[in-house]
Amino acid sequence: MSVNLPEYYFRVRENGAFVFRVDTENRQRRIEMDQIAVVNIKNGEVKPHGGRDLTPEDMKVIEEWMAERVAVLARRDIDDIHRAVDYLNLTAHWAQTRATDEQLDSVTDALLLAMHDLRTVLVRKKADRILKKG
Repeated sequence: MSVNLPEYYFRVRENGAFVFRVDTENRQRRIEMDQIAVVNIKNGEVKPHGGRDLTPEDMKVIEEWMAERVAVLARRDIDDIHRAVDYLNLTAHWAQTRATDEQLDSVTDALLLAMHDLRTVLVRKKADRILKKG
C-alpha cells in the first residue's frame, strides 16, 4: 500500500459522498478513517458529521471534490447516451440479421414505444432550440 495516502477519502453514494479524514500518523501505524461530513451533490449541501466543525481546508477539499464529481457525472451521462446510440445500431443489426420471430415478438412493442417517446422528445427539444435562435 502507498505510503503517501490522501488526507481525505470520499465514499461515493448515489447523491454525493461520505467524507473521511485519513490518518496514518498513529501509534499502530494503522489507517484510520474518521468521517467528517456528508455531501449531497444534487443540492450542494455539506453537513458536518458528529457535531464537528469543518476547517477551511476541509471545505476547500470538499468543494473541489464536488466540482470534479459533477464534471465526472456529466461526462458519464453523455458517454451513456453515445453508448445508447451504439446499442440502437447494434439492436437494428440484430433485428435484421439474427433475431428470431419469438425474440422480435418479445421486444418489438417496448422498443417501438421507447423509440417513439425518444423521437417525440428530441423533435420537441430541437424545435425549441431552433425557435430560441430565430
